[in-house]
Amino acid sequence: MSRRLTSGGRYIDRNAPQGFTFDSTTFEGYAGDTLASALLGAGVTLVGRSFKYHRPRGILAAGPEEPNALVALGPKERTEPNQRATTTELFDGLTARSQNRWPSLKNDVGALNQAVSKFLPAGFYYKTFIQPRHAWKHLFEPIIRRSAGLGPAPTHADPDEYEHLYDTADVLVAGGGVAGLTAALAAGRAGKRVVLVEQMPHWGGRLVTDALPDAKEEAGETVAALLAALEAMPNVHLRTRTMCAGIYDHGYVLCHERVSDHAPAAGIPRHRLWKVRADQVVVATGAIERPIAFPMNDLPGVMLAGAVRDYVECYGVTPGDAVVIVTNNDDAYRTALSLKSAGIAVPAVVDARASADGALPAMARDAGIDVRTGQGVAKVLGKMGVEGVQLCAQGSAGEVTDTIACDAVAVSGGWSPAVNLWSHCGGKLRWREDAAWFEPDADKAPTGADGRAFVAVCGAANGRMGARDAAADAADVGAAAAGGEVTGDLPGVPEAPEEAPLEPVWLMPAEAQIEAREKMWLDFQNDVKVSDVELAAREGFESVEHTKRYTTLGMATDQGKTSNINGLAILAKALDEGVPQVGTTTFRPPWTPLSFGAIVGEAKGPAFQPLRRTPMDSWHEARGATWEPVGHWRRPYCYPRRAESAEEAVEREVLAVRNHVGILDASTLGKILVRGPDAGRFLDMLYTNMMSSLKPGRCRYGLMCSENGFLMDDGVVARIDEQTFLCHTTTGGADRIHAWMEDWLQCEWWDWKVHTANLTEAWGQIAVAGPKARKVLESLGGMDLSAEALPFMGWADGTLGGFDVRVYRISFSGELSFEIAVRAGQARALWDRLVAAGDAHGMAPYGTEALHVLRAEKGFIMIGDESDGTVIPQDLGLDWAISKKKNDYLGKRAQARMHMTDAGRWRLVGLETLEGEVLPDGAYAISNEKDEWGNTRTIGRVTSSYRSPTLNRGIAMALVEKGPERMGEVIDFPIPGADPIAARIVSPVFYDPEGEKQNV
Repeated sequence: MSRRLTSGGRYIDRNAPQGFTFDSTTFEGYAGDTLASALLGAGVTLVGRSFKYHRPRGILAAGPEEPNALVALGPKERTEPNQRATTTELFDGLTARSQNRWPSLKNDVGALNQAVSKFLPAGFYYKTFIQPRHAWKHLFEPIIRRSAGLGPAPTHADPDEYEHLYDTADVLVAGGGVAGLTAALAAGRAGKRVVLVEQMPHWGGRLVTDALPDAKEEAGETVAALLAALEAMPNVHLRTRTMCAGIYDHGYVLCHERVSDHAPAAGIPRHRLWKVRADQVVVATGAIERPIAFPMNDLPGVMLAGAVRDYVECYGVTPGDAVVIVTNNDDAYRTALSLKSAGIAVPAVVDARASADGALPAMARDAGIDVRTGQGVAKVLGKMGVEGVQLCAQGSAGEVTDTIACDAVAVSGGWSPAVNLWSHCGGKLRWREDAAWFEPDADKAPTGADGRAFVAVCGAANGRMGARDAAADAADVGAAAAGGEVTGDLPGVPEAPEEAPLEPVWLMPAEAQIEAREKMWLDFQNDVKVSDVELAAREGFESVEHTKRYTTLGMATDQGKTSNINGLAILAKALDEGVPQVGTTTFRPPWTPLSFGAIVGEAKGPAFQPLRRTPMDSWHEARGATWEPVGHWRRPYCYPRRAESAEEAVEREVLAVRNHVGILDASTLGKILVRGPDAGRFLDMLYTNMMSSLKPGRCRYGLMCSENGFLMDDGVVARIDEQTFLCHTTTGGADRIHAWMEDWLQCEWWDWKVHTANLTEAWGQIAVAGPKARKVLESLGGMDLSAEALPFMGWADGTLGGFDVRVYRISFSGELSFEIAVRAGQARALWDRLVAAGDAHGMAPYGTEALHVLRAEKGFIMIGDESDGTVIPQDLGLDWAISKKKNDYLGKRAQARMHMTDAGRWRLVGLETLEGEVLPDGAYAISNEKDEWGNTRTIGRVTSSYRSPTLNRGIAMALVEKGPERMGEVIDFPIPGADPIAARIVSPVFYDPEGEKQNV
């Protein structure tokens, strides 16, 4: 049955038909339609099922506030679930499917839940599924998991393209209605760079839709004049189909642009995420109409009155042939007049107020519409759609006084300013008792670090509901955001009849009994009823946040846009408090859902995690290196020769370093420059040991801990001059530690004279280690690298083989070792020279695994192996790296807590297996003694385990309860599917305990 009107529809092009399918049935709409308007035009009212009870659901709204009409778009291999039909633009070939139903939308087995609704009240999931305990895993959880969600998750990779772009603005205006257009014009005339975004494809908001028939032409001219003025300004940038998703601190704004959803095409991004820095943000997001709770108000065909007006005026469709209006305010009479003008029957306007004597009700009466005041809805009749309404006195318990036949109901419970964006960054609200809404409190605006407010609100979002009042308010706010005053004339806004105050009516009838309240719906998507909120109040959930979680009110994909205020009012009445005393829930970004594609942008496939390569990467590739990911880098794990296994290659590389010389690409190590008069003071706080006493030309090993005292990174710090240090970090820690430094400098010690720079990729770094390391370097010539000229833990700048280098005399292998830093652009050339010079000395490249074996033989710790986020330096025997001289460092106070000083903590030891086996990494040690309950106690775990080519047996490092006190003790490590392995506790330093080899 077609519900398309023969005329009207400002947004559609009747000369451009568009074919589409819904649940495999083909329909036709027009260019400019939304999927919702096209479905309504085709007579489709049933579009989905609710989450909990699988009740039939129809279209409620016409914009992003829609809770019901969620569909899966695209063919199955390109499914995009949970898309609002009200904001999905129609295009030829669009395919859509209903969700949350089986086997079909009309015949849904899940609807059987309604028969047991008394056993599924609010919070039932907190009270059930407890007994029997074993049934949770095998029965309850599988059923719940299959029932969760709405639409089907995609099963194929998304083939579309998405992108991120950046922008700046002096003034960003969110919302393209009359308020947003006016605010942008006022700011633009001040010469500021203005960005105006509107989430829908059309400008003007509700101005033309809400204008009375004799004022619609003037309203259209107003919008056109505002647009023409803005388009003529080169400093103003207009973007439709762009939703302001969230406002964050310091004027950072995310905007989501739907670039080609309405016209899919290859080579064009589907969505675009704008990251905007704005000096001032003006929120002009309008208002959202509220429904009224009455029995069976969730049936398909019950719609918001403003949405009905939108469909008639903008798309030329009607939700029904006979539409009853239910209201508590004058605005709904505009819908009655619009329907009447379009030739659609309006059997009655049911107004809950005792009287309706304003200009709009008078116009409705003059048009022959029956206006019934003091009346409410006792029940909406119908099963899968509206078939009629039963009326009653609003102040009654619901005794039926009349029945009206109709096939649609347009309801208006008043309007609420859309304050979400204002609230995202801390803007506070105040309650307007006379209007029954929350609006922004201008005295409590979000402020930046300088204390200056950077967000303002105008128009209906600011509680200025009349078009003229909204435009005047927007002009003032826009000019103020630009730092000036309103200049020039603004296009005139049509005069509108004055409206009488609404009467706060949250449910019909006022004295409805529990049987009726159990059929009054607040959150349509999550099936939250008036009785659910009242139950939450009775059970002690008096906080609005607790009620929200107990009932799931406002937790659906629409985030309570049409249900929150009504739910608050019902809760306030149940608690016998005022609405402002109950308060609101927290509004969080995004304003409406973003696609995952837009969030990800181009970071997918090979670009998901950009691969970082050292300057020597191509050399490693050519030598057949086996790769290992470390952070975002790829590093050679080992260099197998011919038929050599990885294990054999690692052993060969270790022995080359021990007996001759090896070369390692260490470019990935973090290199962070810290400079300034307070640099030493700053590093003293970051490291556990003293760095300010380090002399230029010297290096010192340092540890970093979190505020909780746990070890988070280590590395060598070199002092360059009195005000400059170079901090080396682990490969995976470079970016994290740099961010950590900046966090403390910007947020806590902002007045310290220090700056940092991450130079990791600016320098190549090459380690040459082994007994013949000095001979290899001396063969290149240019620097004195003798022990006297460059002692252990020293560094020097110089020239090596014609390359300007900085040479560090440090070792992570326990052998004589030099680390050579060179500009990244020269690193490969120096590497080639070193390899050529090392051939005569038996040099071999070695990878990360050989590095790990070498350090483990020497008893050096590895961050991430010996540390796991629960380990403190004292556990690792690193007390010597903790200064006794300074008063404080990050983590010092935490390390003084009782459990940190417990004598029973697990501490680092070495392990030698009795039979020479290699213990599995992570193996746990058990005690031979049982606890008081007869259970075996875990007393330690292996942190690193290798076969040592140097010692020709397995070695391991472990954290063991009171480990250093148990030297020589044998403990057992159970191995699944095999006999336990016995290991003796020994020193963690297996090789050269006196350090003679590294100090030569």
